[in-house]
Amino acid sequence: MTSSSSLFSVPRLVVAAPSSGSGKTTVATGLMAAFASRGLVVSPHKVGPDYIDPGYHALATGRVGRNLDAYLCGPELVGPLFAHGARGCDLAVVEGVMGMFDGAAGEGELASTAHVAKLLRAPVVLVVDASSQSRSVAALVHGFASWDPEVRVGGVILNKVASDRHEALLREALDSAGVPVLGVLRRAPQVDTPSRHLGLVPVAERQAAAVDAVAAMGAQVVAGCDLEGLFALARSAGALSCAAWDAGEALVSSPPPPLPVPSLGAAPPDPHRPERPRPQTPDGLRIAVAGGAAFTFSYAEHAELLTAAGAEVVVFDPLRDEQLPDGTRGLVIGGGFPEVYAAELSANEPLRKAVGALAHSGAPVAAECAGLLYLCRELDGRPMCGVLDASARMSERLTLGYRDAVALSDSVLAVAGTRMRGHEFHRTVVEPGSGTAPAWGVRAPERRVEGFVQQGVHASYLHTHWAAEPGVARRFVERCRTS
Repeated sequence: MTSSSSLFSVPRLVVAAPSSGSGKTTVATGLMAAFASRGLVVSPHKVGPDYIDPGYHALATGRVGRNLDAYLCGPELVGPLFAHGARGCDLAVVEGVMGMFDGAAGEGELASTAHVAKLLRAPVVLVVDASSQSRSVAALVHGFASWDPEVRVGGVILNKVASDRHEALLREALDSAGVPVLGVLRRAPQVDTPSRHLGLVPVAERQAAAVDAVAAMGAQVVAGCDLEGLFALARSAGALSCAAWDAGEALVSSPPPPLPVPSLGAAPPDPHRPERPRPQTPDGLRIAVAGGAAFTFSYAEHAELLTAAGAEVVVFDPLRDEQLPDGTRGLVIGGGFPEVYAAELSANEPLRKAVGALAHSGAPVAAECAGLLYLCRELDGRPMCGVLDASARMSERLTLGYRDAVALSDSVLAVAGTRMRGHEFHRTVVEPGSGTAPAWGVRAPERRVEGFVQQGVHASYLHTHWAAEPGVARRFVERCRTS
């Protein structure tokens, strides 16, 4: 999946916190913006499967926000994927997830911020919400700094500090904790970002306001943090012994898709000869990828893998475009918030019919979560594409967590028996939850079947990361080429 191992070193920081809601996103995004404003090329990263925070990171840095998920991709890919994103950068800032030691349920430290910090050999900056404490902050910081000796907490940033007097009490208490204070941020409503049922509102839905919020985060960090001290801490990170992930090399090293049955009179394929990907120059094979405000969830590596496999990736907006891009041979519809835009998506009848016609023609269609809802007959009573004989609706129940799954049906993405890890995050219900040929058998945390495989369609609630199984992208492109 990568070229031969080599030492890779870029200054880097991991921004962690004792718990969610402490201000990680504000501090991490502010640090990215502050350093970028000084002329540094900053590489933004997010621990875990979150799609929304990387959008704010991208605004702050001008670079694609990338995820580092040790559950979805495996610990062995964290370093290479990080090196891929940070190549040529002056500094990398990695925003953590939840509390610093919170990982995949029942899996110990796996996929926690602490786990990723150790894999990256990166120092940690602990963001503490100090709004309701003074001297107790020393015990809190000491506990997090000493809990795991392999995690190096190199500094603390105090958030939501009320006054000069409050700051003095906090600093006095932390003098004995052995962890330097590298920043103090006061309460600042202008840096707040609105939230709704699945967290922050994505950048694509509030572009101008998001730009202002990110600028305010950067200004707050510049005013309240020791940027020189933070950069010095970042430079203390140890070198990584790994090569950067590369989409083309990943395709070469992944197992090839099953060979087609030869036609009568054709020479049988040689099963011992490895199949190499097509040249990276697009050959007219166009794959459309849904984007815009309703479909904001995607991992950058997916498009990179599709391109490396020989496809031309074209983004379209189901809220605005009435037709699929000319020459579309395959369709990828990722996650997002179609429930928020159900009326607008339903009103775009020409595109709904075009998507339905493409799917019914047998062309490959890969849909995750929001894409699943869009392919249903209806969403909250409003007509959708009608590709699947299923109905979707909003629910009061939040479905959230990692999933261990196995493909139950041969599809445009995988052969039956392929095991992959995924993530669910939604407040919707699809009825029925699976078709006659289910997409996945979920093995954990509970055993169930879910999703739909029919003709060239693979539709499911599970978000997966194709870097963990590059053959998925190659199989999809090959099916687009032959359909």
